[in-house]
Amino acid sequence: MDNNYAQIQELLHQRADFQARLNLLPYDGNPEIKDRDGKKYLYIRKRVASRLTSTYVGEYSDELYQLLLRNAREGRELKKNIRRLDKELAQLGYSDSDLPARVLINLDFARANMKSNIYDQAILEGVATTFPQTEDIIENGKVSGMSASDVQKILNLKHAWEFVLDKDVISYPTDFSILCHIAKLVNEGFYYDGGRIRGVPVTIGGTSYIPPLPIESVVKEKLEAILTSPLPVEEKSITLCLFCMKTQIFNDGNKRAAVIFANHYMISHGAGMLIIPEKEVPEFKKLLVSYYEDRDEGEIMDFMKSKCIRAF
Repeated sequence: MDNNYAQIQELLHQRADFQARLNLLPYDGNPEIKDRDGKKYLYIRKRVASRLTSTYVGEYSDELYQLLLRNAREGRELKKNIRRLDKELAQLGYSDSDLPARVLINLDFARANMKSNIYDQAILEGVATTFPQTEDIIENGKVSGMSASDVQKILNLKHAWEFVLDKDVISYPTDFSILCHIAKLVNEGFYYDGGRIRGVPVTIGGTSYIPPLPIESVVKEKLEAILTSPLPVEEKSITLCLFCMKTQIFNDGNKRAAVIFANHYMISHGAGMLIIPEKEVPEFKKLLVSYYEDRDEGEIMDFMKSKCIRAF
């Protein structure tokens, strides 16, 4: 299987992406119309184990019915692609590995807190949202009173988290390819290939620091040095996060990608999560500027260890 490593890696990324898109569908199943007292009502019918279930959706309307039909078609296509990839992976000798119990619990912990994590990340990014608005976007895909770009950023965060919380992805080593795919997802709809390494100069507001153009081989070497260092898991995750933020590897979305990338490492080691809480964002940004300008003497590491680690 070692000779097929790169191919297996690409297929696993594709499968996780299809699974994340399947998880994002608001309805999973085939639409069913039921008549009651002269009125029509819509249900979703699906098989769970050996039983057919029917879940109420709402009163019939052409718009809702067409939405359910589109969801059903897209869901069937995504499942077909996942089955195809499963066959290709099996032919290459890949089999799913069992994750340690603590990592499985960590995955559940991350999923249970995904809405609040996305909200905190949106605030860090300067998105003008409230928690109820964020929750509405995550659940329904839209909300009134917010710009389309802010809504898209929140949906992209959800997509990226769904990708990282896939069991195959969390069992995969934390590496440059995972980081690039996360960046691609958080930049979806804003850049053609948001996961490609930056090739143009950028500036960062509020600081005199100007990040040099990143070189892929150097970025990979630095990531490898961090990952193989003797640092504890929490400090290693924080170091990964800060390195990605300061290097500005991509055209945009670097803070978003850095946080989720660091969480891939945290969760894969059953160590909790790394999240900058909403109330700590002002202090974090001040410390981050000092870190960018090489004026930091360990303050940001201490701050993140005490304020940004969510244990379970």
